[in-house]
Amino acid sequence: MYRFFYFIALFCIAISVPSKADWINLTGAETSPNIAEIYVLDDRVELVMEIYVRDLEVFEDLIPDDWLKDKPTNRPAIDERLGQFSEEKFQIITNGGQKLPAQLQLVEPRMRKDRKSPFAGMINPITRQRVPEAPKDKRVLYVEISYPFEGQPKTLTFVPPLDEEGRPLASIGFIAYHKAVPIIDFRYLGAPATVNLDWSDPWYTKFDNPNLKRHHKAALMSFLYVEPYEVRHEILVRVKDLEVWMDLGLKGDEFIETDELEPLKQRVGEFLLQKNPVRIDGAPGEPILDRTNYVKVSITGIQIVDQPERLEISTAIVGVILAYITDGMPREVTTEWELFTDQIQRVPATSIDPAGPLQTYVDPDDRVHKWTNFLKNYQVPTVADITASESITAVRIPLISVACVLALFPVVFRLKKRTNKFNSTIAAILLVVIGIATVPFAQVSVAKPGVIAPRLSDTDAKSVLQSLLNNVYRAFDFREEDNVYDKLAHSVEGDLLTDVYLQSRKSLNIQRAGGAQARVKEVDVLQVKAEHNPEKSFSYGLTAKWSVLGTVGHWGHVHTRKNLYDALVTIDVIDGVWKITDLELLEEQRVDPWSNAPLEKTLAQ
Repeated sequence: MYRFFYFIALFCIAISVPSKADWINLTGAETSPNIAEIYVLDDRVELVMEIYVRDLEVFEDLIPDDWLKDKPTNRPAIDERLGQFSEEKFQIITNGGQKLPAQLQLVEPRMRKDRKSPFAGMINPITRQRVPEAPKDKRVLYVEISYPFEGQPKTLTFVPPLDEEGRPLASIGFIAYHKAVPIIDFRYLGAPATVNLDWSDPWYTKFDNPNLKRHHKAALMSFLYVEPYEVRHEILVRVKDLEVWMDLGLKGDEFIETDELEPLKQRVGEFLLQKNPVRIDGAPGEPILDRTNYVKVSITGIQIVDQPERLEISTAIVGVILAYITDGMPREVTTEWELFTDQIQRVPATSIDPAGPLQTYVDPDDRVHKWTNFLKNYQVPTVADITASESITAVRIPLISVACVLALFPVVFRLKKRTNKFNSTIAAILLVVIGIATVPFAQVSVAKPGVIAPRLSDTDAKSVLQSLLNNVYRAFDFREEDNVYDKLAHSVEGDLLTDVYLQSRKSLNIQRAGGAQARVKEVDVLQVKAEHNPEKSFSYGLTAKWSVLGTVGHWGHVHTRKNLYDALVTIDVIDGVWKITDLELLEEQRVDPWSNAPLEKTLAQ
């Protein structure tokens, strides 16, 4: 019992491992046979490559001598081969025309790192081309190569292995970073690519080629989430940009030390708590500092920095979530954006409601980001009593018919005595007719004794359980603890209600410590078998299977989780209302939210 409802509470908080996000790279470059990761650091370029086993001929300069069965007698030494590699094969050229020398740091056989694309093998809807899949042969030559340089070059040009006509000799998918900032998402390196380096602020480092860019390129972003009972304003801001508006209070100018992370995070949250006022239906909102996290931009989107680590001020990003409690679904929400810099004159602003995201921008001339409720058919989720059918709990008694039956006894007695037989016969017939004709009228409801409680059909039990579970999960849409308790009380009874409530309080503490508020989008009862509990009136034991689909959205991303449950559930009719009084979890299983195959397999068992 504890285990299941504790997980219900946790399910409504943190979905830390994304199944799918709102953006996925469709180029297929991450599944290219050869992969290059390029890191531009303060004094060198680090090149990390996974070389496909069938393309080793192109990169044969990197293969150690003792790996060759038949070593050519005239094969150059490793230093000469590396010189040739950096001059002719994988070249890195500065803006002054200097080709950086290569220094081999590590070479060893490995298995390819899994960079599985969920769309591999499918048709790209934009290009109408099939998204390539990774090679089935996972063997690669793993190499780490350093290209040292002096000073701070303005540009670097990366040149892959090309033939005499400038065509690539091997398919290479690559990603590039300037310090800790990803400059691009995975793309193909099939021609020379020049990157302009911004040493003062790597965030603004970018390639000349407009096709070589990252999806998340804005330094400052605003997200307005509008949901039933809650509005959230989520802000992503770089620590370096905060220097314009507030004193960071840090020891140095380059790094945030680990002991400075928490105090700075708190100051940033308190600063933003006073900025960018939000109005809900025309009235000023009262913000709650929900949580503040350090985040990083990765190739899959925004990721929370879970473990404390020393961060560069120029690349560190803070995510702040401000919450506003509402009574239901607002008609209009506005936020007036106040934060701009000389470099940031246009801030992406996205509003997200149950219908999906809507993107726009705010700038110094148009500061107000406005959301208007255009949801025509949307119904706010509610929690209500699940009233038991009267056919289960009561008997309807027609009073006139009963009176006719009672009056019939003396008439029948007179007939047996042969007293006034004709009149008695007429009276009996009239009483029977009247009794039958008035059955639908003047009925009263009388509680049915538990010993004659009817069997609850599996179909009816499925409907009841569906409604009860919907209520339980919806209760966690409310933020206030008293509201959660009151909503749970509609569907949970006795000690079980106390247990669920206490677990929900624990879960809320986890949320405040950094978890993300999740919303259960779909509860689907798959199978139910009902049996009457003979020891208790109107009590039924259900053997049930159901699935729960939940999502958590933050900073413009939606992560999805789906779980499958197999449990024994006891439901009772209490004061005419169905309630869950006991539950034993038999099995809990994480399943692919985008496939029904695991469900079909489970149901078949």
